[in-house]
Amino acid sequence: MTDMPLNQLSLVEAIHAIERGETTAEAMINACYDQIETREPAVGAWQYSLTREQYLHAYRANQAFFQNSRLKGLPVGIKDTIDTAGMPTEMGSRLHVGRQPVDDASCVALIQQAGGIVLGKTVTTEFAYFQPGVTANPKNLQHTPGGSSSGSAAAVADCMVPAALGSQTAASVIRPAAYCGAVGYVGSCGEFSSRGIQPLSQSLDSLGVFARSVEDIVLLRSVLLSNTEVNNDEPKKPKRILVCPGSNVGESDEDMNAAMADLVVQLQHQGIETPELDSCDLIKRLVSNHETVMAYEVYRNLATERQHPEALSESFCGLLNVGANISRSDYLAALLNIGKTARWLWHQDPDIDAILAPAAPGAAPLGLASTGKPHMSRPWQAMGLPVITLPGLTNAAGLPLGIQFIGKARDDDSLLQIARWLQGNIKGLS
Repeated sequence: MTDMPLNQLSLVEAIHAIERGETTAEAMINACYDQIETREPAVGAWQYSLTREQYLHAYRANQAFFQNSRLKGLPVGIKDTIDTAGMPTEMGSRLHVGRQPVDDASCVALIQQAGGIVLGKTVTTEFAYFQPGVTANPKNLQHTPGGSSSGSAAAVADCMVPAALGSQTAASVIRPAAYCGAVGYVGSCGEFSSRGIQPLSQSLDSLGVFARSVEDIVLLRSVLLSNTEVNNDEPKKPKRILVCPGSNVGESDEDMNAAMADLVVQLQHQGIETPELDSCDLIKRLVSNHETVMAYEVYRNLATERQHPEALSESFCGLLNVGANISRSDYLAALLNIGKTARWLWHQDPDIDAILAPAAPGAAPLGLASTGKPHMSRPWQAMGLPVITLPGLTNAAGLPLGIQFIGKARDDDSLLQIARWLQGNIKGLS
């Protein structure tokens, strides 16, 4: 048994320690609450949470089930755009204060059926867009945690819970995971059930997971797919990784460019081929295509909320205004170009195992008034691809620098096998 504090164990490590009799679920639960009591006043990850006493009562009331379950009664955070029957779901909006769903979202029900307990709802930006909540970056409280899944990323990175659910329409999982130093995974678009999750843009929305190891992501993916077995395939060493420099997408800073270059050298020393993507601005064009699709669909999905502009932030009203003025022909043209570019991308080199790209333009920006720029994730989200960001790299100030690996649509399992290998064999990706 490691001497590591219990709340710092990954989900899989904690489960194994419980199964070996080295600790108990109650000890893990108490360690998480100790961390929350110490850090939550500064970090602000939680919109709503069970008290320690409420959680332990729920665990003890059904202890036999939890002891024999996959997740052992361990805590999970749920982004506050995801419905929970036992807790409010307010979506970061003044319009929905006190909103109480009748049913759990499907992803929440699956977590609970596997023996996870929802500790609470994590802070989200307004309607999972750009207006920040109260959360600060646990690595440096003066910096943004990113968004929109701000609270989920911060809660996992600060070891308040071993795992949390989020969602991504633009960069809402990958960017906060990168800024806070957590593992963030976004499934292929449509891979998981979206029932009970606040829709923002149906062509782009994806469920995401935050954890502290790729093994945790593999486990939770199996839970969310209702699989009774985890994919225990061996980690897969990639042969060829296509490198997409930040300049192919948009602005990226010197720290990020240097980190990408160093990582490419490490991959090459492992015998992995790293051809560079010459996108002829096709990837960069997807940024604006994504913006078009997102704004068009948001305007129509939030038809009720836009009747109350006085209760909406300036930034969200701006998004609605953009969406109202996008023609259907421009929307369809953006979707068409996204599809064409996706087909072009994978025909460039059929032997590519994954794509490497920056997860954000750099480290988390100073200040809490903005969640940072999302353009590094827009192209991959537009194409509906599975993505994982791995922590470990930092800038000179010690802030996390996130990089992301992108897989082929519906080939999430292969991407996670590669990510497991990378996390175990590439210096700094841990």
